[in-house]
Amino acid sequence: MNSPYYKLNVEDRILTGKKSAKTLRNNGQVPGVLYFKGEETMNITVDRLAIYQAIHSGRRIYEINIAGATKYVMIKELQYHPVTDDVMHIDFMRVRRSEKINISVPLVLVGDAEGVKEGGVLSQSLTQIELECLPTDVPEQIELDITELEMNSSYSVIDVKVKDKEISIISARDLNVVSIHPPAAEEEPVVEEEEELVEGEELVEEDGTPSEETDGKAPAEDSGDKAD
Repeated sequence: MNSPYYKLNVEDRILTGKKSAKTLRNNGQVPGVLYFKGEETMNITVDRLAIYQAIHSGRRIYEINIAGATKYVMIKELQYHPVTDDVMHIDFMRVRRSEKINISVPLVLVGDAEGVKEGGVLSQSLTQIELECLPTDVPEQIELDITELEMNSSYSVIDVKVKDKEISIISARDLNVVSIHPPAAEEEPVVEEEEELVEGEELVEEDGTPSEETDGKAPAEDSGDKAD
């Protein structure tokens, strides 16, 4: 059976500050901090490639060795470069194998939904689910079977089940996970047809009186003499 932990090599970091952190990054290292509950935090450094491999290993708990002692940690926070997406800084938090932890794992949909077969559009609104469990029981992912999900239907967290009794779901039960809706109907463009004035037809106002609009000729002036 494979170990539930991923072994990760870390080193103590003596120098701190922006200048030393920049030097570390230029040398392929990532500065970080290790948090121990009830203990003083430690400054560490980790190889950038090792971090990348650890993140993509599917494991959530990492085994490290500090000052000759084996510790178990999980990633608390990652900071990425805004342009290159390289990891710029990493925070680890220590966990104890005998104490339950709260951790988020991927929520994966499996199966071909009935509603999709009928032409519906599937929308997954929750891709991570929060669990409470021992570090030894952290699963790589939680699966939700959507085979029977029909058109205009949805599943919430309450519909997600875990087989291991030692694992509890602590995400809000009413959070929507996935739904299927009919595709949006395409509206046909409305073409407004201008009413053409039939030659010789007189325009009239809404009250029935002749309109002052003419065919472009100015209205004839009264040629009669006005009385003084």
